Amino acid sequence: MSVTERAEVTREPDEPEVRPNWPVLVGSSICIIAIALWAIIDPESAAVRLGDLLTWVTESFGWFYVLIATVFVVFVVLLAFSRYGKVKLGPEHSTPDFGMFSWASMLFAAGIGTDIMFFAVSEPVTQYLAPPTAEPESVDAAREATVWTLFHYGITGWGMYALMGIALAYFAFRMNLPLSIRSAVYPIFGKRIYGPLGDGIDLAAVIATIFGIAVSLGIGVAQINYGLDELFGIEQGKAAQIGLVVVAVVAASASAVSGVDKGIKFLSQLNVILALGLAFFIVVTGRTQFLLNALVENTGDFVSKFPGMTMETFAQDPQPEWMSLWTLFFWAWWIAWASFVGMFLARISRGRTIRQFVTGTMIIPFTYILMWVSIYGNAALDRVRGGDADFGAATAADPASGLWELLRDYPWFPFIAGVAIIVGLLFYVTSADSGALVMGNLTTFRRTPRSDAPPWLRIFWASITGLLTIAMLGVGDNGIIALQNATVVMGLPFAFVMVLLMFGLYKALRVEGHREDSRAAILPAQLSGRVHHDGAPGSKVGRFWQERLRRAMTFADTAEVSTFLSDTALPAMREVREELAEHGVEATCHTAGDSESPTHVELEVELSADDQTFRYRLVPLQAELPAYRTNGDGERTYSRVEVHLGEGGQGYDVMGYSHMQLIDDMLDQYERHLEFLRLGQ
Repeated sequence: MSVTERAEVTREPDEPEVRPNWPVLVGSSICIIAIALWAIIDPESAAVRLGDLLTWVTESFGWFYVLIATVFVVFVVLLAFSRYGKVKLGPEHSTPDFGMFSWASMLFAAGIGTDIMFFAVSEPVTQYLAPPTAEPESVDAAREATVWTLFHYGITGWGMYALMGIALAYFAFRMNLPLSIRSAVYPIFGKRIYGPLGDGIDLAAVIATIFGIAVSLGIGVAQINYGLDELFGIEQGKAAQIGLVVVAVVAASASAVSGVDKGIKFLSQLNVILALGLAFFIVVTGRTQFLLNALVENTGDFVSKFPGMTMETFAQDPQPEWMSLWTLFFWAWWIAWASFVGMFLARISRGRTIRQFVTGTMIIPFTYILMWVSIYGNAALDRVRGGDADFGAATAADPASGLWELLRDYPWFPFIAGVAIIVGLLFYVTSADSGALVMGNLTTFRRTPRSDAPPWLRIFWASITGLLTIAMLGVGDNGIIALQNATVVMGLPFAFVMVLLMFGLYKALRVEGHREDSRAAILPAQLSGRVHHDGAPGSKVGRFWQERLRRAMTFADTAEVSTFLSDTALPAMREVREELAEHGVEATCHTAGDSESPTHVELEVELSADDQTFRYRLVPLQAELPAYRTNGDGERTYSRVEVHLGEGGQGYDVMGYSHMQLIDDMLDQYERHLEFLRLGQ
């Protein structure tokens, strides 16, 4: 039984399009609600326990976070430039759902959010005033400050997203498994992913995801609240923050009910334009030459320092507090968001190769991040180094104030601050809406990867996320720090899931390599099997080449295709089936659709173990006539009969093959499949 077949037989014929995965839904809900209620009822105890857990994770697994983050980056880069880079994230015959510009734009949009507006100012200033190793407030500290921010927001995190996106797209669109985290470990655990083991994997993904989203919402709440206070006098505090969380939940619920996908798409594109405009404004109205020089310098520093930074654990000069607040938090946060962003990347990348996917996800979003962090980070550092110590101290003490205090130094502050609030609100609301959708998808069974969770479940998850955000913001003196600590702790179980996912993906891609090797090994037999005549000129069988030319120049209609499938293809398949039975091999052949216009005919050969079933399917398709040929009646399309195997369409047309030619083609593919199985032993 193949991976594809396994996915099919797990669904009942009368199964609804989407149904809840109750063990994951109930289990994750109980866990998250319990944590939220604990934080609301006894915030002091929650703060202490989270601090203790953070210390344990940092001391015991800090090295693990650093190591796997590096391994993930190296793995996806090697994957892209290996033989597996040309493997499609979808069937062989699939083409990208989106053009290059649209796809790049969506990748670009995925790289921005409220949190980068927060950290692009606050982290460079904090790293300059309190660096991990350099002398505070020195030139070295200034050069390293922005590079640390780029490191925490850059290539490593997008490597995690790329790994998750590849795995989800590969197993959903190429292997026809559910678009779910558990599918990525099918090569390791097989059918057990459909039981408690798979539920546990998806449950870990949901818990990690909701804490990752809660951090972003908490940061957005704090930052937007400060901006509203500056412009409209809406006092900072729990009341305003709860109100902002409620706004996000209501907006996400309204989106779930109304299905305003086009509106959300438009708002996202508008957000990108406004965000770019904000960055351009700082460059034009600020110290332009300094900012451009700093951008180039930061790029060079990042390239030169990245290899050492990626494995930095400060073993000789321990920095446990710094690591937990920065590197470990960011790696756990990226891991927590990997399911969320990875699913989005998978949904928009069907039909692209692994090489295209990795190149796009590692370069396009980081280009934006490099621009934004360098501009805003260096503008903030320039202000501190220019003598404004109060700005630096205030930003380090209250990071939410950094962006607004920086913008106050530039012209048209009320207008620019208003634009920044709009950008932050749009990022804030779309994060809540998208997060509810993804968590809904993670807690349901869906017939197709393009099906989504029902509105009621999305509303439920938007509400639970809001409850958790409010609860964690009330823990201790600084709710953002509490959210960061919780993310580091809750991200740990899913970090182990991602390691399994990486091994599962590699194991599946090795099968792809065996399949490619089998094609090369069986090619001589395929060529020799094409001889149908003795070469005698003028004989009936000797005119094979004329028949071949006639077939190449003839374009069939649907009636001819139906006749070919019923009169030539099915009899040939039955003959092969009977011969296989003589050798003790069980095979079946059948027609799908009605007899007059079948959707396909198929030969299926059962072999001895799972993942060894051979399928030879003939699928009629409509295609445009080539420019050099038109039908007499003016039609611009013709009918093809393409061969599909277990891994998808093969891209060649067998319409017009003779009975024996079709048998030869079936045997060519069957021999290749047997060779593939032999190489994979």
